[in-house]
Amino acid sequence: MMPKDPYMLLSYLNTQLRDHYGSLAELCHAVDADEEEIRARMQTIEYEYDASRNQFI
Repeated sequence: MMPKDPYMLLSYLNTQLRDHYGSLAELCHAVDADEEEIRARMQTIEYEYDASRNQFI
């Protein structure tokens, strides 16, 4: 289950991307999450996914 708090979610996502997944799409598929919803939640704290770095910055 993904954290509800956006800052905890940010930490969770970046850790998962760094340690286990090659892309946000791959992570979302593995945990059955909606990629657009995750992107929207991260935008509320002014973070966007950077595919070249494979992390939210």
